[in-house]
Amino acid sequence: MMERFETAAGGLVLRKEKVLIVRVRVSADPKTGELRRGDSVWSFPKGHVEPGETLRRAAAREVFEETGWECSIARTVADIRYSFSRGGHPTRKRVRWYLMEPVRRTGRPDPDEILSCRWADFNAARRLLRYPSDLRLLSQLEKAA
Repeated sequence: MMERFETAAGGLVLRKEKVLIVRVRVSADPKTGELRRGDSVWSFPKGHVEPGETLRRAAAREVFEETGWECSIARTVADIRYSFSRGGHPTRKRVRWYLMEPVRRTGRPDPDEILSCRWADFNAARRLLRYPSDLRLLSQLEKAA
């Protein structure tokens, strides 16, 4: 079976020791990787890279689409790599994460994908986030704050 590769980019948006997180409408079944309608999970805003788009631009666009916040990128934080199965196909994914600062909110979250977004202090974010990679990123942010 052919292995698939995906590249994504996301933002860790920090404001006064609070981080911006999103409740994503559709999540993957942890065992099969299949998408299940009606599920949701809290995570950091991220998404796919469009053809011809840089990782930095993709991260800024995804944060805006998922939160409505225009942000400036401070620096690269991490490259996270993980594997999962989607539709029975092994998939390897790389996500480039950027530390961002909010500039202004000029939009609204995409209702087809995002149920809500919120600013959470580190303790609240630790309770809400479920993906191990998100929790590791949160720990990095706490140490840097």
